Amino acid sequence: MPDQDLDFNIEQLGFCNYASPMRGVRFTADDERLLYHSRAEEMRPFVQSGQEPPSMELAGPRQQIYFDRHKLACGVVSCGGLCPGINNVIRAVVMSLYHHYGVRRILGFRYGFKGLVKRNGYPPVPLTPEAVNNISELGGTILASSRGPEDAAEMVDYLEELGIGILFAIGGDGTLKGAGALAAEVKRRGLALSVIAIPKTIDNDISFVNKTFGFETAVAEAQRAIDAAHAEAAGALNGMGLVKLMGRDSGFIAAHATLVSGQVNFCLVPEVDIDPQIFLQQLQARLERRGHAVIVVAEGAGQDLMQLSGQQDSSGNAKLGDIGTWLRDAIKGYFAELGADVTLKYIDPSYIIRSQAANASDSAFCLLLGHNAVHAGMSGRTNMVMGSWNNQFTHVPIELATRQRKKLDTAGWFWSSVLASTGQQGEIAES
Repeated sequence: MPDQDLDFNIEQLGFCNYASPMRGVRFTADDERLLYHSRAEEMRPFVQSGQEPPSMELAGPRQQIYFDRHKLACGVVSCGGLCPGINNVIRAVVMSLYHHYGVRRILGFRYGFKGLVKRNGYPPVPLTPEAVNNISELGGTILASSRGPEDAAEMVDYLEELGIGILFAIGGDGTLKGAGALAAEVKRRGLALSVIAIPKTIDNDISFVNKTFGFETAVAEAQRAIDAAHAEAAGALNGMGLVKLMGRDSGFIAAHATLVSGQVNFCLVPEVDIDPQIFLQQLQARLERRGHAVIVVAEGAGQDLMQLSGQQDSSGNAKLGDIGTWLRDAIKGYFAELGADVTLKYIDPSYIIRSQAANASDSAFCLLLGHNAVHAGMSGRTNMVMGSWNNQFTHVPIELATRQRKKLDTAGWFWSSVLASTGQQGEIAES
């Protein structure tokens, strides 16, 4: 993506005329920014030409805020599939609004964007510190969720009727796009309503965001499945363990879990095409050499190998073929033709992984995401995504974050490390 296209400017509703009630904290100045590039060779052209390099606005509490906290009402909604940490983010948002800013009217919208349309009949629920006190111990979301878009005009009608000043939308790529449509409708009407998105996807595929919450928990849980697959494979003559992990367009979970485990021999991801014949031959060679093998495949890998329906799900994504069962059957068929005696165990832990409560690292990350989302909203920022970049929290315009899905760089050091760990040498396919 050309650097000249990177507009990190964040929309604001207006001037901040109120002093923040927060005390004893480090306030972030509006001109504090974080460089997008971190490598010297990337920065050199800007230095040589005297141009300002791309930079992101740093997150954090501001000394002056936009909203009158005594009159403010806020809303929280979670959309899309489940993911570890949603409840942690909800709790962090509520606690920050209540204790940092004294906001007393906080509403939780149920069943995703469906709850933002009045005629659907899902009235919002009050969110208080007491209501959210222990929810971080639970998987899922106390607000429930749904997939699919709703009419932006109807959603804004209901938000306006309820007097909502800030809406916090927790979700993935589809939710972010829906939040962007909401922000556009709000702007068209000239309303003082801030829309702050908090990226939720265990696939970790949001652009200009280093890490999304739930990802680390997903990788840790995936390791348990891989360990089980390895135990099954090593415990049988010519044993194989096949694990399908989540990753529709990006193989981050599969790749990271492969490195965490250290037991994986083949890691198959959407970013790299699979040549079935070469893969099966390499799998055969592995069994002849070591007597067992572990294969990890991301759900979006190898879609060109199957006959797809061409249909879309409620989120507008193409319905995937099941690469896990396809590989299972292909492997069994291949060795059956050879007359080889093999044992294959297939594990799909997807729904177990995504319904887990967040681990310690994700819990801390969720709390800071929620707090910084509140700070952004209170300062009148809107049409933005809370992000993290180079270990700092940042503000990213929704348009940039949703321009394209983040993918593994198959020419980069990380994927090279995965190949070195598995020993598959990259001959399975050409990237």
